[in-house]
Amino acid sequence: MLIDDTDRRILRHLMAEPGQATADLARRAGVTAATCWRRIERLSAAGVLKGRHAVIDWRALGWAVEVSLRFTLDKTEPQAFDEFQEAAREVPEVIEIQTFLGRVDLRLNVIARDMGHYQEIYRDRILTLPHIADIEALMLVSTIKDSAGLPL
Repeated sequence: MLIDDTDRRILRHLMAEPGQATADLARRAGVTAATCWRRIERLSAAGVLKGRHAVIDWRALGWAVEVSLRFTLDKTEPQAFDEFQEAAREVPEVIEIQTFLGRVDLRLNVIARDMGHYQEIYRDRILTLPHIADIEALMLVSTIKDSAGLPL
């Protein structure tokens, strides 16, 4: 889908403040509310916009620990990826699952209330996941940039 400068302005303002009313978005983008609504509908129908989401800061809710776990799986079992992913989806503290090509097969981002809670999750839920050949843990110290925005 080709987008023009008006679409880019709408998307920029929408990324900056996703919860704003269409009338406010239209005013900021320099178009009428009807034009803004039609363009948002067109961008949604084309799959460019996949919805508006609430972003919840889990740290503000008492989840103080984030760990990135990199997994290499034992690939002698043909269903290793599928079975691992299915089991990992069932762990409530896993907030992200990504697959890779290369030495690392998958990465899970795990959150916990504190280190004691993380140790419990790791021991009782992570180490019981199927087909693990190797795990590398990376403890998040700080986030320098966290943006889903595009340079539009």
